[in-house]
Amino acid sequence: MAVTDRARTVVPHTQQAGKKAAAGLGVLLALVATVVWSGSFVATRGMAETVPPVQAVFWRWVIATAAIAPFAARQAWRQRALIREHLRYIALATLFGVTLYNTLVHQAGLTTSASNMGMIMAASPVIMALYARIGGERLGVRRTFGMLLAAFGVLLLVGDGSLGFDFAAGDLWMFGAALSFATYSALLKRKPAELGGLAFLITTFVLGALMLAPAYAVSVTVQGGFALTPGTGGMLLYVGVMSSAVAFFAWNKAVSVIGAARAGVVYYLQPVCVAGLGLLLLGERTGPAELLCMALILGGVALGARR
Repeated sequence: MAVTDRARTVVPHTQQAGKKAAAGLGVLLALVATVVWSGSFVATRGMAETVPPVQAVFWRWVIATAAIAPFAARQAWRQRALIREHLRYIALATLFGVTLYNTLVHQAGLTTSASNMGMIMAASPVIMALYARIGGERLGVRRTFGMLLAAFGVLLLVGDGSLGFDFAAGDLWMFGAALSFATYSALLKRKPAELGGLAFLITTFVLGALMLAPAYAVSVTVQGGFALTPGTGGMLLYVGVMSSAVAFFAWNKAVSVIGAARAGVVYYLQPVCVAGLGLLLLGERTGPAELLCMALILGGVALGARR
């Protein structure tokens, strides 16, 4: 009897340890995606003057498809019947997460700074949390307070230390991008469990490129093409391979493990990451007010990311 009781005690502890390890991996994957996407705002801003937005996004997904194909094509072929069965859902996720979101981000890069892009995108976790609450998920006092604390830090950061705002046209495009990305993250929770992550990912990449193809043809006809330089090619490779293939895989996996709302709290780190990249790559200095705002964001993330 003693041995049986001991076995019953060990099993729950093992399950609890497994859940903690999975949650830790989910938070780590969300952090990887957030850091990589922070760099994409710098690259997007860098391409704004040389590559038309629609053309940049189209080639982004062509490159992403080529990068992930060696790993995902076989799984997608095996699950082609399943993909056809859920094609309407996959197309909807593609529209918000691949086509609209990234086009809006590249459009915003024409008229706003990379820092503003990163800071405004930090509003998307609030929308993710609202979606999760509407879907019946209990956020809990700690996570709700962490989310509000981080959101307050973002608002102060955007307002340069005050709650007043002076948005450019690009800032409004970024708010649209934040809404689109939050909608995509909410849709990920409805992904059929039997559909493989890589098969889902490559299908969205291919569909995204196809959706953008007509707009790409119009852009080339009206605006002309762009000159492929080492700088432009490097930035396209970064947004295609790292920000698309790597970051989307990490984010999708994180959402499947810890949920969109909790992953969204980690996403609040994006303004901090963008500021750090601005310091390293552009020499932009961070003052005391910005450091205070970042402390609020980091404190909110620490609270919201815990169980």
